[in-house]
Amino acid sequence: MELESFENSLIGQSPELNSVTWAAKITAASDVTVLIHGESGSGKEIFAKVIHNESSRKSQSMISVNCAAIPVNLAESMLFGHIKGSFTGAVSNQDGYIQEANKGTLFLDEVGELPLSVQAKLLRFLESTECQKVGSSKTEKMNVRIIAATNRDLHDEVNKGNFRKDLFYRLHIVPLEIPALRDRTGDVELLLKHFTAELAKQYAVKAPNYNKSAINCLKNYSWPGNIRELRNLCERMSILLPGKTIKLENLPIEIKNAKQYAEQKSLVSLPDSGLSLENVEIDLIQQALNKTSGNRSKAARLLGLTRDTLLYRMKKYSLT
Repeated sequence: MELESFENSLIGQSPELNSVTWAAKITAASDVTVLIHGESGSGKEIFAKVIHNESSRKSQSMISVNCAAIPVNLAESMLFGHIKGSFTGAVSNQDGYIQEANKGTLFLDEVGELPLSVQAKLLRFLESTECQKVGSSKTEKMNVRIIAATNRDLHDEVNKGNFRKDLFYRLHIVPLEIPALRDRTGDVELLLKHFTAELAKQYAVKAPNYNKSAINCLKNYSWPGNIRELRNLCERMSILLPGKTIKLENLPIEIKNAKQYAEQKSLVSLPDSGLSLENVEIDLIQQALNKTSGNRSKAARLLGLTRDTLLYRMKKYSLT
């Protein structure tokens, strides 16, 4: 089976995607800890898998853990393991995810959901590479690369006391900001073709195609569910309309309604003489910063961006 790589997994040609892909390729060649930021469905786990598969650890396991799904009272045991009798129900010695990932990669998805007590122990592991099972007085060295991911603004979580500042900076050595699909609309058609062909093969059906009006509608849609939502649409169309031409009227009502709403409720009126999109973006960033007295996290929320995306755009336009 072909391993997921940058070339066969990260579909798109937009500058936003190319920028983060370039950084991920460089990161993959080292053992540095990585923190991946991005909205739900934007492809954080795909980036993590590709970084692992392009690294020197590719022949070893990558263990993926959804931190949001771990019961709070079992989080420490599930990550670090436990010994027999250390708590009620511990009927035998048990390795944790860290031991399972030894010599490989541990991907901590939604790392911001970890309890503070476990965050402290994770920090100690990152600093010393020593792992101590629950109930044990012994430590053991583990050779594990950590890749973490979050859809939260961890700067805000630190300020609220929900996430340890020292752990944040220990994870934030190489941050990768995965762009939302609405910020890379030039890739929508490429992804549409890729997923349609892939799913038609999976279901052994003839791939549908999309006419121009349907494609334009999909390009203008905001994709709140990001790439996952687009793939789900492709799967639905492949099953319900195999070999057919998908027209505007065939698209889900929420996508068509979003297009109609956007036409009726335009936030900006385009003058007949035209305007500079760059100047509009600069003006909106400055307005958001003024409204929040320079608080970049709050300004990013006003603009529907992550903090790192706002910082990237401020740097792009030389805004301070």
